[in-house]
Amino acid sequence: MMEGLCGALCTGCEALESGKCKGCVNSKGCPFGKKCWIYKYVEVGGKENFDLLKKQLIEEFNSLDIDGMSKIDELYSLHGSFVNLEYTLPNGKKEKFLNDDEMYLGNQVECLFNDDEIKKCFGLVANTNFLLVCEYEEDGKNPEILIYKKR
Repeated sequence: MMEGLCGALCTGCEALESGKCKGCVNSKGCPFGKKCWIYKYVEVGGKENFDLLKKQLIEEFNSLDIDGMSKIDELYSLHGSFVNLEYTLPNGKKEKFLNDDEMYLGNQVECLFNDDEIKKCFGLVANTNFLLVCEYEEDGKNPEILIYKKR
């Protein structure tokens, strides 16, 4: 099983199999054509410092105390195309705020208030510069940003 420096499981990944991703080790940290911040972070500071960063980000997310959001204990390396949702702005225009070809650390947790009619999730996304928490319906429908916080 192939694993990236960030801990992502690359085996079976559609981006790797299609050639869109060249793998972080094979490309020396440029899986999508430019240097991945996670690769650079591990390369400069070591895996231990990357693990400390993840722990700090988890603590920051958990300290937000968002109503209905359970505490998280892990962040996963996620390709931007999976987490770059399109949000409806107050003027009705739809916008994406992330980069499809970058890596992020994130997680998804179900809302604690879900019942048979309401099924919502919280999406958590971060890098060294920001935390983003959004809420959305099944399959990422109708996403709404709850918190965007610079770090």
